[in-house]
Amino acid sequence: MAADIEPNATTSEKKALAPKRGSSRNSGVKPMRTVAIFAAVSALVAAVALPAYAASKPAAVAGATTLQQMAVGDAQSLVVASEATAAPMKRGTYAATTPEEIAKKKAEEAAKARAAAAAKLAASASSGGSRLSDADLRLVAAGSGEVRYPLPQGSYYVSRTLNSGHDGADMVASAGTPIFAAAGGVVRTSADSVGGYGVAVIIDHVIGGQRVSTLYGHMTYGTRAVRAGQVVQPGQLIGKVGNTGRSYGAHLHFEVRVNGSLVEPIGWLRANAG
Repeated sequence: MAADIEPNATTSEKKALAPKRGSSRNSGVKPMRTVAIFAAVSALVAAVALPAYAASKPAAVAGATTLQQMAVGDAQSLVVASEATAAPMKRGTYAATTPEEIAKKKAEEAAKARAAAAAKLAASASSGGSRLSDADLRLVAAGSGEVRYPLPQGSYYVSRTLNSGHDGADMVASAGTPIFAAAGGVVRTSADSVGGYGVAVIIDHVIGGQRVSTLYGHMTYGTRAVRAGQVVQPGQLIGKVGNTGRSYGAHLHFEVRVNGSLVEPIGWLRANAG
């Protein structure tokens, strides 16, 4: 190194050009210091960032996390579609205004009446027939022979009899008037709807060696006191006068057939009732 110094250089220049002591040691310390500072800064950053990251990460929940569990943390109520229930709806009543609705309403009422009558008939049949009320006991079939009048005498009048458009006699009487079997026999039909006769009973008899059938139509619902196949006696209560079927007022439609042919009912009664 001394050979590099010019001979004419001053003392101060020589000092400046001469190498400093310990310069090689100081050059190794600076990189180590830089590494230490970088490590300290990295540690500081990690200390600040890791807790925040950990806080933002959702905690593990055993099993599948439900929507309800996720909603708890936000303190909100969550309803899923499967748990939603529709509010019950009630059908309101309405008034019938069209002819179709009126007819439907009348049909429903008739069906209810028939159901009630059927229940009453079943109860009556199980107890052996209808029981006569005190008023019925005072109204008995006229006569005491094999043939009797179907209504109590003095309780009716005849408004129409057999003609080309009418198969029997209309015996007008108050609704509820007792109807009696005109003769003993077997009930063929007992129903709440027998064609235009409405509530009706048909009984088959053998009178004087002839086959006779009698029909009693337009009875009141729930008053039939006999059932099909039942054996009845002359003058036995079978129902009450009504206004059912094709009828325009309370009355008994009474028909008589002898050996299958229609006969005039009132004349037949007068000739045979005793």
